[in-house]
Amino acid sequence: MTTVRREAFGRMPPEEGGGEVEKFVLQSDSVRVEILSFGCIVATLETKDRDGQFSDIVLGFDTLEGYTRKHPFFGAVVGRVANRIARGRFSLDGKECQLFINNGPNSLHGGAKGFDKVLWSPQVLPNGVRFFRLSPDGEEGYPGDLKVWVTYTLTGRELAINYQAQTSKTTPISLTNHSYFNLAGQGSRDVYDHEISIEADSYLPVDDTKIPTGEVAAVQGTGFDLRQPVELGKHLQKFHLDGFDHNFCLHQGQDRRLVARVFHPPTGRTMEVHTTQPGIQFYTGNNLDGSLKGKGAATYPKHSALCLETQNWPDAVNKPHFPNVLLHPGEEYNHTTWLVFNTA
Repeated sequence: MTTVRREAFGRMPPEEGGGEVEKFVLQSDSVRVEILSFGCIVATLETKDRDGQFSDIVLGFDTLEGYTRKHPFFGAVVGRVANRIARGRFSLDGKECQLFINNGPNSLHGGAKGFDKVLWSPQVLPNGVRFFRLSPDGEEGYPGDLKVWVTYTLTGRELAINYQAQTSKTTPISLTNHSYFNLAGQGSRDVYDHEISIEADSYLPVDDTKIPTGEVAAVQGTGFDLRQPVELGKHLQKFHLDGFDHNFCLHQGQDRRLVARVFHPPTGRTMEVHTTQPGIQFYTGNNLDGSLKGKGAATYPKHSALCLETQNWPDAVNKPHFPNVLLHPGEEYNHTTWLVFNTA
């Protein structure tokens, strides 16, 4: 049985239109999640350890002000296109589109004001909440009026996130949720004692601005082979890696499949990621630097969380051999990701 509660969380600043931001609390026997109508942000996600104790396992802020200021997309839905587009440029039907550049020479996670920085319209469901917004033609340089629905539902130990969209003009689209997880509890120092596996035979090497080179490289015999669980800290040391910020190429298909698993031996917490998406960006919080004050005055140093962002492959709009990222009028974009929480 899931209960759903809605309450006020804050007001947007006057210069942002001053709208009311609500918080939606979804609760089952084993999971409690708080989601904001601002950015569809997962602000709190509490799961049980093996002793039945709840802890909040996602990074974030106690107040709306934290989320309206600059931060690394904690818990938010990012779009129209998650991840990076090289030089913020692509061609569609012979026309050049230029996006806002916000990550070195590239466009990242939708631009200056992506889906993470706007108010969405909520609708309460029996076991969750659905958010809607219309992204107008030309927003952040993207073509077409895009209608977007993001639906969170909680069933027992499983949180499902469904993304749907329809467009009036052909446009690239790739939506994801950008939660930062630490199964020891948010505010814990690092994720080195987490064991992770990712069901991927290949990954995308990147250039020094984090844009895929175009090569689809086998993980076999490299530090990117996570098909068997590895302990993160030891693995980074062994392969002299500063961290991960790479797309892992998943087995193609529209069906739900298990793509990643995280296990935290000291607490027994596990998280499985299932998805219909073609890729998953594994990011180990390399750019966190302890400068942000998070929930309960916690600071978030480098490698204090990890992200598993299910999405299309980065820069797919400029790489015809990558999975199709274009949505055409009359079609529907429809992807789901499921997070399943357990103890071992």
